[in-house]
Amino acid sequence: MSNRALLEVIALDADDAVAAQAGGADRLELVTDMAADGLTPSRRTFAAIRAAVDIPLRVMLRAADGFAAGDVDALVRDARALRAEGAEEFVLGFLDETGAPDMTAVRALVAELDGCRWTFHRAVDRAADRDALRKELAGLPGLDTYLTAGAAGGVDDGLETLVAEAGRSGEPGYEPRILVGGGLRLDHLPRLRDAGIDAVHIGGASRPDGWAAPVSARAVAQWRETLDA
Repeated sequence: MSNRALLEVIALDADDAVAAQAGGADRLELVTDMAADGLTPSRRTFAAIRAAVDIPLRVMLRAADGFAAGDVDALVRDARALRAEGAEEFVLGFLDETGAPDMTAVRALVAELDGCRWTFHRAVDRAADRDALRKELAGLPGLDTYLTAGAAGGVDDGLETLVAEAGRSGEPGYEPRILVGGGLRLDHLPRLRDAGIDAVHIGGASRPDGWAAPVSARAVAQWRETLDA
């Protein structure tokens, strides 16, 4: 069995996807509109990326900036359309006005996904009680990953939380894999890897020239090499 750590890269289009795979990405998170921190991409964008690369794709289900679900019926329709296009893995996560998981929205989407694997994204870092959130979501079909920085402010603020949560792996609510992203830097990796964390997520770090520029295969390769060292 491979001990290779998972490297997930944000892709906005097929060019990003090709560069990320060339650099050594294992999986892509597909989004649009990073000015809103990543929203649901179109079916056309998904189809173009799926045709361009052969690594797994996780597709964002999110209609607006922030962590409120908004129009749940519209999100369900988006999920249905993307599944019809061939999408098999997803990213989602919503909070209610109290900072608890919006279980109505989450359950509606999970029912539509019908067993597809999915990531609960960084809404966990804005939750009123992240331990309670994990336990409330425990057992939902398909949930296999939390994308988290450990804190709303990013990995610098959340590193100790990430290490502590990694130490609880296997406990109720802590079975899903920790995928670290949000202000992540290469110098964080030794501590994370020593704690047993084996999955990282990069967006801006794969684009040295900013979000207006495409993913750099060379930048992704630097992350790949550091993870594999």
